[in-house]
Amino acid sequence: MHAPVLHRRLALIDMGTNTFHLLIVEDRPGQPPHVLVRTKVGVRLGEGGISRGEIAPAPYARALQTMRGFKEEIELHQATEVRATATSAMRVSRNGPDLVRDILEGTGIQVEVIPGEREAELIAKGIRQAVALGPDKSLLMDIGGGSVEFIIANESTIFWKQSFEIGAQRLLDKFFPDPAGVLPRASLHAELEYLAETLAPLTAAVAAHSPLAGLVGSSGSFDTLADLTVGRVRREAELPPSTWLSVSDFEHHFAQLLTLNHDERVALPGMFPMRADMLVVASIIVEYVLKTYGLTRITTSAYALKEGLLAELLGQ
Repeated sequence: MHAPVLHRRLALIDMGTNTFHLLIVEDRPGQPPHVLVRTKVGVRLGEGGISRGEIAPAPYARALQTMRGFKEEIELHQATEVRATATSAMRVSRNGPDLVRDILEGTGIQVEVIPGEREAELIAKGIRQAVALGPDKSLLMDIGGGSVEFIIANESTIFWKQSFEIGAQRLLDKFFPDPAGVLPRASLHAELEYLAETLAPLTAAVAAHSPLAGLVGSSGSFDTLADLTVGRVRREAELPPSTWLSVSDFEHHFAQLLTLNHDERVALPGMFPMRADMLVVASIIVEYVLKTYGLTRITTSAYALKEGLLAELLGQ
């Protein structure tokens, strides 16, 4: 027999293109929500198909298996409210609706596929729960596997936001199709040129809203950059809500990533193996943003979309 649950329990699922996250909290009025479960699974939903507009069979199966596991956790912790959101891979894939249906049939969980603008808004809300942005404007950035969100915001206002379908899995497919080796110099230059062209709306927005206080980065790539700095992979529950990452530390990691092959990258203390290849192309975006917009400060946020959704549900 389970003991009766006294407070409202919520389960939040963020089905990203690389990673599926599950957060289960108990809402205790007058106190911060009590975290019961915070976990993630590397599903790699975009692997082998995102650039062709479909979810390949192996990641499709991994997604279903992961969601069945999440369902067990949700039942174990007696969460009564479940919110599941899916982003870039599910937005653009021909068989995304099939996966939504199969998840509903297999687990009873209804997945909401959200547009990029909504994703950016929730990410900003989540970051605000971790980082004291203050009155000055910062550039918020979330590098996913399928899309990258940029938001110009301070503690109270979103001034501009846009989602770009240039996530790490897409960039890997486009610029680094054989990541066993070292990234060719030509690929670095090709990606930088591509970013300059694709991120023209961001460049215009930064010009309109400058000066910016700094860069705030959320999600996996920034978590891994922070882990490389401390030299070990930290579990989801161990990550502080926010950390300061010096630009010189970032530049050191970036230079190193450009000289190593896959096996050498995986061997770096603090490298999450699933990110060993994506981090190369993701770091090029960070480098581009720092250099192009003259930003000299990086803060990493362990909170992103699911914490934004939680804040919204709790009316914060």
